[in-house]
Amino acid sequence: MRPESEAELAEMIAGAREAFHIRGGGTRAIGVTTAPQVLETGGLAGITLYEPGALTLVARAGTPLVEIEAALAAEGQRLAFEPMDHRGLLGTQGVPTIGGVVAANVSGPRRVQAGACRDFMLGVRFVDGTGTVVKNGGRVMKNVTGYDLVKLMSGSWGTLGVLTEVSLKVLPQPETAACVMIDGLSEAEAQEVMSRAITSPFEITGAAHAPGDSGDVPLTLLRIEGFAGSVSYRLGRLQEMFADLSVRVETDPDRVAALWRGVRDVEMMQGTGGDVWKLSLRPSAAPGLVAELRARHEVSRVLYDWAGGLVWIECVPGTDLRPEGLAGHATLIRASEETRLSLPVFQPEPPAVAALTRGIRARFDPRGMLNPGIMA
Repeated sequence: MRPESEAELAEMIAGAREAFHIRGGGTRAIGVTTAPQVLETGGLAGITLYEPGALTLVARAGTPLVEIEAALAAEGQRLAFEPMDHRGLLGTQGVPTIGGVVAANVSGPRRVQAGACRDFMLGVRFVDGTGTVVKNGGRVMKNVTGYDLVKLMSGSWGTLGVLTEVSLKVLPQPETAACVMIDGLSEAEAQEVMSRAITSPFEITGAAHAPGDSGDVPLTLLRIEGFAGSVSYRLGRLQEMFADLSVRVETDPDRVAALWRGVRDVEMMQGTGGDVWKLSLRPSAAPGLVAELRARHEVSRVLYDWAGGLVWIECVPGTDLRPEGLAGHATLIRASEETRLSLPVFQPEPPAVAALTRGIRARFDPRGMLNPGIMA
């Protein structure tokens, strides 16, 4: 089913007798829904309002992300939360849509400085599980009426409503970018370096570490962006800060962009055969937890992002990598359907939170029509 308007979508849901699997571009095959029919949002496409001077963009949910990024680039602006492209990691086809980005709260390496997708949400329109059209928020950040509902939709994976339109705050592109590269650090040393950098006054917009699991030299990356003079100054200060380490710098914009695209899209795990987990946790706890997981499981590759607050781990297919008592979240991103049916894909919620979640879903989707089972 592919509605061409919000009204048609509302009519479809109101009259439906079977549940829907909501699909935008079909590029993020994470989780498993039990819904018998697919509802595609690609017919609800197009940028409906873009005011560069107000740093505001409004687009229908099925609008391809590439179309939005091109429109912003033409005005020297961008989505500051740097959404990840999952196609390489998951081996999927299709075109990422802005609705899919918002529904999954997809946020890249710059989250450590700029914030997540949901932090740039100004407003939403969606159709809930009863077929009712809901509008919430506005076009400016100061409009806080119903603000929590706007954030609630970001990361709800279509379980509360089918997004039809989103309003976003956008930001100017920086004049230039540079990267500090440090070779040979252990994971604990890299964590300390990233922590020092991110808490320094030099406005780090990316902090990542690859331990060199494939035999490469371990590599730690620190990104800075802004006006050329400011970037040059901060680059020099960071080199001084880490003068006792093996420091290199990269100032070519294309190579800097390629480095961080590799981190954003987890390129080191693309085309490999293992399951991939994403762990969100306290950065200082990350190296110790990874060491424990390596001791208990066959882990093939690791990538630290968000200054250690996000850890990508590839392991043997079918491994339940989620540690007991994890103080954070572990999400199974890539695995066979059999594994995704046997292991909880998303982090199990504490009983009180789970009860609250059920109550919210019962309010917006009392018949269980939207992506049933996907976040179970």
